[in-house]
Amino acid sequence: MALPHAIVIGASAGGVAALLELAAQLPADINAVVGVVLHVGTQHSILPELLSGRNGWRAVHPVDGERLAPGAVYVAPPDHHMLFTADAVRLSRGPRENHARPAVDPLFRSAALQWRERSIGVILTGDLDDGTAGLAAVKACGGTTIVQDPATAFEPAMPAHALSSVSVDHCLPLAEIAPALVLLAGSERKAAPVPPDPHVQREHAIFEGHHRMENLSALGTPSTLTCPDCSGGLWEMKDAGPLRYRCRNGHAFTALSLGDAQAGVAEHALWAGMRALHERELLLRRLATVAQATGDKAQAEIGRREADRVRAQAEQLGRLVGQG
Repeated sequence: MALPHAIVIGASAGGVAALLELAAQLPADINAVVGVVLHVGTQHSILPELLSGRNGWRAVHPVDGERLAPGAVYVAPPDHHMLFTADAVRLSRGPRENHARPAVDPLFRSAALQWRERSIGVILTGDLDDGTAGLAAVKACGGTTIVQDPATAFEPAMPAHALSSVSVDHCLPLAEIAPALVLLAGSERKAAPVPPDPHVQREHAIFEGHHRMENLSALGTPSTLTCPDCSGGLWEMKDAGPLRYRCRNGHAFTALSLGDAQAGVAEHALWAGMRALHERELLLRRLATVAQATGDKAQAEIGRREADRVRAQAEQLGRLVGQG
């Protein structure tokens, strides 16, 4: 019998329906272990319950160190990255990647390094481009890459970006992915084993917190941008694509996810600025009231004028927030 494969699947918006359809077509006796990352953040997830029973599958949120076994679907738990070793699952609350935890890239990188030519990366429907760099890692380590045809995806951005940056092996409608996985998992590739890609190894070391500055220096160059998660300096990675950034604390972004995160930071700062201006106006009017009560009419008038000026600033900022 052929050696087992590791099938790793990433999805985001529209992913629940896509995963349910895929699981219904994929036999549980396939010669592979299966890992799934859906962007759930910190929110409670019932995805294992939804997937369990589909075609005989047992789906679980694994515990750290759980042994990998065929016939189970391992779903990344909320707020945890999930990694595959050669025989077990590892969970991590390490730095977010693409502003997400769980993120697709860490699982794909780990499977690429540990399973190499027996790794199969699958990108399904989703927004932005998490998973593209991970899919490139699978390819670099000799694995097989599959992307859902964007025309069949609820949200085409994730598969479309993967196709634009990685020379994928198969671009298939969702209905054709399960049969392709069965064929791939049942075959024994005759090619010589592929050594682990040094670039992927260094990225994984950064994620794990090992020699981060040394590995960053080998993989990228300092940029003028700062990390929206920790405010540290960002390094621009040297890969061919997509354009990506990492900080010394391990956070990672594609340019798209970085822009999305920056927009969130900017909006938070604008709302904080509005709150500060409203509170300053209240304090100035209170001081004016006290000055009026003590007979200092000149000081009271100065306070009211300053409060009016601050209110105008807050209203102007409010219009900017509304436009954004």
